[in-house]
Amino acid sequence: MPYPEIRPRRLRRSTALRRLVAETRVDPAELVVPLFVKEGLTEPRAVASLPGVLQHTRESLRKAAVAAVQAGVGGIMLFGVPATRDERGSGGADPNGILNAAIRDVVSEVGDATVVMSDLCLDEFTSHGHCGLLTPDGSVANDATLAAYAEMAVAQAEAGVHVVGPSGMMDGQVGAVRQALDAAGHRDVTILAYTAKYASAFYGPFRDAVESTLDGDRRTYQQDPANLRESLREVALDVAEGADIVMVKPALPYLDVVAAVRAAVDVPVAAYQVSGEYAMVEAAAANGWIDRERVMVETLTSIRRAGAQIILTYWAVEAAQLLRERY
Repeated sequence: MPYPEIRPRRLRRSTALRRLVAETRVDPAELVVPLFVKEGLTEPRAVASLPGVLQHTRESLRKAAVAAVQAGVGGIMLFGVPATRDERGSGGADPNGILNAAIRDVVSEVGDATVVMSDLCLDEFTSHGHCGLLTPDGSVANDATLAAYAEMAVAQAEAGVHVVGPSGMMDGQVGAVRQALDAAGHRDVTILAYTAKYASAFYGPFRDAVESTLDGDRRTYQQDPANLRESLREVALDVAEGADIVMVKPALPYLDVVAAVRAAVDVPVAAYQVSGEYAMVEAAAANGWIDRERVMVETLTSIRRAGAQIILTYWAVEAAQLLRERY
């Protein structure tokens, strides 16, 4: 007897069929929007290298948070841009500093309607732009930086944040933050660990958004793009130290890392679709070279397919609306 004719295309013949058998779906609740707030602004300011992204005033940040909730996104990640910086990044732990003030603003505006997250790092607050404190010879002092992170974590928790995101890639940062939070009575604050954060060339536009003062690079503490096994060592350490969620950053150039991390752990895995990834698509779309909306959804789907169930993306609000309307 002849074999039946096999035609996989039968399942692709209509939008309804494709939707029915789709193996990977991106849900708006899995998206997190990064938002920037700049101290002293009277009007929101566009970030030239990130079309559609703003440095917010405290008031416009409140409105952006409400818009994110209405769109159904899962969370908001806050970054502060201070008016002044110093060698120790002291503004990061200042209860009245711009980031901690923004946390209070957003939490008071949206409460538990979404997950309010905050970047936990010194780079936005230091005059030298590094993610840690410096020794006299200019190198980053790991253990002294941990103490600064611990202080910053407690300040963010006391401001009401739901999730802290230690992103400096210091050895032991998750354990130091967990111990500090627990000792201060903030056991319920979640840690989203930037576990595999690579020394990537894709961060350029972000540094415009936070007005980075960095001179040099961060290759002595961020991961070498050549290494995968090192990420698995980092993720094992972070989970052992108390990370509730682990993250890979950037996303698209490191989908293999996302997949390997997903296979290695049983905690949620996040990925950050960083500024350079976003800016490349926006630039190509502005020139008419690609279909912007299709590429937006395709990139998010690829990150989800690789194993990330949480995606930080500058498209979060727009993508959430698009996914609900068309997909």
